Order: sequence, then C-alpha cells, then structure tokens
Amino acid sequence: MKHRLSPEQFAEAVCNGALIGLDPGTKTIGVAVCDERHSLASPLGTVRRTKLTRDLEALRSIITERAASGIVVGLPLHMNGDAGRRAQSVRAFVRNLEDAFGLPVLYWDERLSSFTAEESMKEAGIGYSKRADIIDSAAAAVILQGAIDRLSEIAQSA
Repeated sequence: MKHRLSPEQFAEAVCNGALIGLDPGTKTIGVAVCDERHSLASPLGTVRRTKLTRDLEALRSIITERAASGIVVGLPLHMNGDAGRRAQSVRAFVRNLEDAFGLPVLYWDERLSSFTAEESMKEAGIGYSKRADIIDSAAAAVILQGAIDRLSEIAQSA
C-alpha cells in the first residue's frame, strides 16, 4: 500500500483486525490499540526513538502481538490545515512503515490530540508528572479513537 487511503478504503482493508494508532514525535512514538471490533482505543505506551531499524522492530513486536490489520498515524497539521516540516517527517516515517509491514495506513488529523488527551487526564485527576509520562500514548488513543469513530460511521452507512 504505497498511496494514501481514504477512510472508506481503509475501512474496507481493515474490516477484520485490530488497529494500532501512532503519534510519532521527534523523541517518542505514542502507541494506542483497539481490538478487531474497532470499538475503543486504549493507550498502550511509547516507543523511545533511537534508530529507525530499532523503532520499526519495537513496532513490529506490537503489531505482531496484536495481530494488527492496519495502522492509523497522526498527521501533524498547522491549525490552518497546512502541512509543515513535521508533517513531511511523518509522511517519510509512514513510507518506512509501509515498506516494513505492508499494512494499510490511514493518516488522521492530529490537531489538538495532545490538548484533548491532556484535558481528559486533568479531569481524571492524573497529576502532572504522570501525565508527562503518558501523554504521547494518550494522544495516540485520541487519534485512533477519532479514526475508529469514523470507521464506525462508514460501516453503519454501508
């Protein structure tokens, strides 16, 4: 899969399998998962970025363990919707994911995902130091939940 899939194409490609959500940053990759029913995204943890080969091996372990059928990747856009350097970096990372795993990938607009995750954790009474440790995986869960909500809408309209 070397092209950008629409949510409809992605839904068709991943109808029977767990999904992995990724929030790729410069130092870590936040990881979230959902089961094959695509009902609820849960934060899983983070992969500390080192070398690309090691990063991909850590992700391969998660993808294999979860029997993932697809990957949702947060695409960092500016608030006006323009793509900047970080978006270019994520697209390059996705090309490596596609080459390494051959799974369908869906880009998902990640604007405000970290803010949403942070606010949810504050409301849940999670302290600042604990939030700092889990913000990336919580943001990945926000990204993945947005995507699976859209996939559910697609399935209901079919």
